[in-house]
Amino acid sequence: MALTELDHALDAAVAAITAPGGQLAVGRATIRGVDYPVFENAPPSLREYFGLFMPAHRDREFLVYFDERLRFADVEAQATRIAAMLQHRHGIAKGDRVAIAMRNYPEWIAAFIGAIAIGAVVVPLNAWWQTDELAYGLRDSGARLAICDEERLRRIAAIDGRPCQVLIAVRTSATVAAELGATTLEEALAGALSEPWYLPPLYPEDDATIMYTSGSTGDPKGAVATHRSVVSGALNYLVQGLAMLQLAQSQGIALPEQQVMLLNVPLFHITGSVPVMLVSIAIGRKMVIMHRWDAGEALRLIEKERATYFVGVPTMSLELMMHPDRDKYDLSSLVDIAGGGAPRPPEHVERLAQAFPGKNPAIGYGLTETNGVGAGNLRQNYRLKPDSTGRPSKPLVEMQICSDDGAPLPPGEVGEVCIRSAANVRGYWMKPEATAAAFTPDGWFRTGDLGRFDEDGYLYIVDRKKDIIIRGGENISAVEVEAALYAHPAVAEASVFGLPDERMGEIVGAVVFAKPGEQLESEALIEFVRRDLAAFKVPARLWIAHQPLPKLGSGKIDKVSLRSHYRAVHAGLRAA
Repeated sequence: MALTELDHALDAAVAAITAPGGQLAVGRATIRGVDYPVFENAPPSLREYFGLFMPAHRDREFLVYFDERLRFADVEAQATRIAAMLQHRHGIAKGDRVAIAMRNYPEWIAAFIGAIAIGAVVVPLNAWWQTDELAYGLRDSGARLAICDEERLRRIAAIDGRPCQVLIAVRTSATVAAELGATTLEEALAGALSEPWYLPPLYPEDDATIMYTSGSTGDPKGAVATHRSVVSGALNYLVQGLAMLQLAQSQGIALPEQQVMLLNVPLFHITGSVPVMLVSIAIGRKMVIMHRWDAGEALRLIEKERATYFVGVPTMSLELMMHPDRDKYDLSSLVDIAGGGAPRPPEHVERLAQAFPGKNPAIGYGLTETNGVGAGNLRQNYRLKPDSTGRPSKPLVEMQICSDDGAPLPPGEVGEVCIRSAANVRGYWMKPEATAAAFTPDGWFRTGDLGRFDEDGYLYIVDRKKDIIIRGGENISAVEVEAALYAHPAVAEASVFGLPDERMGEIVGAVVFAKPGEQLESEALIEFVRRDLAAFKVPARLWIAHQPLPKLGSGKIDKVSLRSHYRAVHAGLRAA
């Protein structure tokens, strides 16, 4: 199958947008000894990025949170005051780490922009982390100050020994903040000047953020992004968006005066911070903040705020699709339903397109270590290749499939997905051995994902290296078995993992959750998947869950806890 008309049109649009002489012209630069494609006229730091785009949209609505409605100018003004407060009252200087530990609130974004302005390194901490995890993140990063909401404040206050010098609380009463050893943001701002007295010089290779990986296989690692890498990631997404905009205009499609994003992914994750927040700032897009994920509330907000763009982990779009009240809402404003962070079962792609006529399903592939930049598959291309995560994202991304010894593999062969671009982080905070293991001297990041390219350059993720099930010497892709289970019309959620077996080494285990009103029987479902899978791939044990499968803070199915639980159940069954 050759490249589609959409592929060629997008390639032409990107080439025109990034041609020499333009604002987004692409040239070359040497970064840490490696030659990369870069945006020649990119803002040299995130501070200049915000300084360029925030004033350009100053009178537009930027953030909506329940009854609160803030313009770009309002958020910029609050960020400036926070920058001044951090500098004047607390002596935060260039290179100091400032942690943000809160749910999605307007103050999250203002705190991020304000800390960046004075050269601080922002450390977004996972809001689902419990006390011990927050203690680890604060101590590992060496954060001098943390800005947190009340729930995170209570967890941090419970840490033995103060992990950072200063706690500033948002959405918290002065009484509660004082009891927990913190100052409210309002109190902190009341005693500070209105703007910083000094802005230190910021350079492209200065550290900007430390974002922690999920830590499913041990202590989380802090991925350290430079100003150049974050800006490069945001602008690479911007080019893709502008290319789609040009195509829409050329087709005579009427576009709203302002794009509207439903913010239902956490800002402390890379998707929330780079392709959602930073790109929204660049294009003047409104963000409607959800306090917590709820499919019914998402449908209501899409109608009320005329949202044009939805992005979330695939389980979120599945819940939208399955919601009993879906057809009661006017979703005509919605254009794209994007997903990322986890594979979307291929059969869901066409179901999404059918459930939301005229809306465009899309999928993206990127990692914290790449600032979310990697590959993307969208619109009719995604429907044609629903099991692919698309082509590497132009203009910056290079991607190759490598063998265990690092040699590039040809199309069709499965190996480790490796990514190189100016958007990659520089390494892991204070972990030189982990950095050396994941980043090659010539700039490639080893993702730990197994994948292959087809002849058209489309990437197919086969599995995580650590999630491959090895049964009697045969490698089994958990993703493939999950896709077979999802093909059953009564299956809502599925997770597949290896179970220890004395004879085979590992056997295939699975747990599924049925759609509302549906009934599933283990043996019948095993017989169903037996039609499409080789015998050695068919689950040897399959459990029917009576509650939705547990999720991580990102919304992904928590395979680690499921694997642990059902391995214990399996061990008990063997012992009996």
